[in-house]
Amino acid sequence: MRTVYLLQSLSDPTQRYVGTTCNFGRRLEEHNSGNSPHTSKSRPWKAVVVIQFEDDSKADHFEEYLKSGSGHEFSKKHFW
Repeated sequence: MRTVYLLQSLSDPTQRYVGTTCNFGRRLEEHNSGNSPHTSKSRPWKAVVVIQFEDDSKADHFEEYLKSGSGHEFSKKHFW
């Protein structure tokens, strides 16, 4: 089971992050403790959306979509 998640920085709400993991609690801790190079400068982070998928491939495809141009627009319209 994989989780696709969208994070928003509490220190700079214009900063957002989309990722995927099999252990969301651990991954959020990594983001907030500075162990992730892409998010360490904008911590702390809060979860905006967390979606679990039984099919890992579907989770990976959804993450890729959210990182695409049309996925950015979808996220802005529905999540932010």
